[in-house]
Amino acid sequence: MLCTGLALLLPTENPMYPSHTLVSQLVEATKRDPATKAQAAFVNACLRRFLREQETLMIQTNSVPSAKWNFPQWWIDLVRQDHPEEWQNILLASQQAGPMTVRVNQRLISRDALRLQWAQAGLMADLMGEQGLVLHQARPVHAIPGFDQGWWSVQDAGAQWAAVSLLKNLKPQAGRPLKILDACAAPGGKTAHLLELADAQVTALDIDALRCQRIEENMQRLQLKAQVLVADAAKPNTWWDGQLFDGILLDAPCTASGIVRRHPDIPWLRRATDVAALAAQQKELIHALWPLLAPGGRMLYCTCSVFAAEGPQQIKAFLANNTQANLLACAGPFLPGVASKAETVADNHSRDHDGFFYALLERRPNA
Repeated sequence: MLCTGLALLLPTENPMYPSHTLVSQLVEATKRDPATKAQAAFVNACLRRFLREQETLMIQTNSVPSAKWNFPQWWIDLVRQDHPEEWQNILLASQQAGPMTVRVNQRLISRDALRLQWAQAGLMADLMGEQGLVLHQARPVHAIPGFDQGWWSVQDAGAQWAAVSLLKNLKPQAGRPLKILDACAAPGGKTAHLLELADAQVTALDIDALRCQRIEENMQRLQLKAQVLVADAAKPNTWWDGQLFDGILLDAPCTASGIVRRHPDIPWLRRATDVAALAAQQKELIHALWPLLAPGGRMLYCTCSVFAAEGPQQIKAFLANNTQANLLACAGPFLPGVASKAETVADNHSRDHDGFFYALLERRPNA
């Protein structure tokens, strides 16, 4: 209650209510809740002191980086270390609400047809990339035409480059369709995108049974088929049938430091030690899955992170110890709300996306 009150009392150009009304109503609400009734006087005193000393308190607050940026100090330091020229833009963008971006399932409907239906229903959207639409105003998914029919899925603009990057120029072995592994696949957004773009045999893997159920539900809604396995991607001996994959999408567990604008609690749930722990897990996954890739096949390593330890440093270390791998050009990296230097994002008109790191690795054909 106190935090809500302070947030509502912060200076704005168009306050919702007069300050004295807010204080009165918040104190009254505190009194009515048995769990907070005894703290009503304390809440009243804190709010009134904030109003009296607001200017001084705000100056003091802005002098503390963790308060100014609304991130733990270790997080700020790491972003600044990894992105010395753009760290402020990253932190600012991470505090802005992201747009509602969707991917059209063009196996069921064309993007133009869906956009027209939305316009007729009063929903306006802009084009993004080859399959994407960005709504002018976000709404609950079930209130938007076509969701229940599987015509579209929510997926950030940056995330939509994963399937595109892996499939580009990827060729199957003779006599059969592409064989692709989506490791750490839940909830299935990238799995679905792969199947929407290619006639492929896709194995979707996740260690969590409930999350695998989400994959199955998404496949059913989108009218797609994938082999879904509950298994640990780091232990192929427990689930792999011995047939090499043409492509592997490794969307590795990470700090999720690139999607804070959609999950603002992430920085406060993480600890500084999580970065190294997750980087070790990512390394284990890359080394475990690499032998499952056919010669000439490709692995797309990706994380929704802006931390170098989970992106470029991870790939640099892998390449330094693997003579079978080539690093190919692909989209990204994407920084939250910051225009990527990659030419491949030229048709993303808004350049408004979450933070992602992509690395496309090719296993040498003669390996």
